[in-house]
Amino acid sequence: MSRQSIYSTERTIAYIEDHLDGKLDLDRVAGAMHYSKYHLHRSFTAEVGMTIHDYIFRRQLTEAAKLLVFSKKSILDIALICGYESRQAFSVAFKDMYKLPPAKFREQREFYPLQLRYALRETVRDAEIKKSDIRFAEEADIPAWMELVRLVIDGYPHLNEKEYMQDLKERIKQKRALILSQPGQKERAVGVMTFSYEAGSIDFFGIHPQYRNSNAAKLFLGKLMEEILPGQEICTTTYREGDRADNGHRKALMKLGFAKKELLFEFGYPTQKFVLSSVKEEDCDEKGKQQAGGEF
Repeated sequence: MSRQSIYSTERTIAYIEDHLDGKLDLDRVAGAMHYSKYHLHRSFTAEVGMTIHDYIFRRQLTEAAKLLVFSKKSILDIALICGYESRQAFSVAFKDMYKLPPAKFREQREFYPLQLRYALRETVRDAEIKKSDIRFAEEADIPAWMELVRLVIDGYPHLNEKEYMQDLKERIKQKRALILSQPGQKERAVGVMTFSYEAGSIDFFGIHPQYRNSNAAKLFLGKLMEEILPGQEICTTTYREGDRADNGHRKALMKLGFAKKELLFEFGYPTQKFVLSSVKEEDCDEKGKQQAGGEF
């Protein structure tokens, strides 16, 4: 990604963020940026990992959720502020993503974001990253870790940052947290993973979106299955099939060779368990190619 491309995408994101309180679509953003909408759609999707439509949709609903919890504005006012023409249309969209109608979400008084502002970095994606670069995290890594968490929060519905931070510190002490730093920049994380020795579960797994086409996700799995939990079946959970909040995480797991298992509820949110058996790396690759096309 060139500096000019990064600059252009950052300008687009800044415009969107400055106009979340109104009707936004590709035509309006492209006009403001003086790009053709086709060029903008392709470049934004390639660099951010989601379409402008999805980014706007998720950001406006996140802002709506914040207003529901922290303001006294009516639901209709919030709907209009976030670009919806009616309370009904807003309520349908909100429930699709948050699994609760706006009034019920307000009653619970617990805000969590679907999508935080996306921040690009001038990164060297082509720099070689190796499995040996993945290491146990230290407390000094927490700022870099949390910066990445805020970028990949779309993969973890109902993530409470304060509670997550407390849990992370314990996992770091127990050597249950792995991190991969950006080559030459320890203060920037490419990927992070927390796991359980007993259950063989991956409890959090995030790869920086600008590294989604690298082999970082496969390297993490290799580290976990070959060096830390050899011979053990690995499990994790993600969105259920058809969940509108899913931004490609099911496909990413399937490409890595995970198989679908039972349906679950976690923190009141409908999810599905996925399992990866201890098989040869090349078998995982082939299985993934047959099943899906996505990437962490």
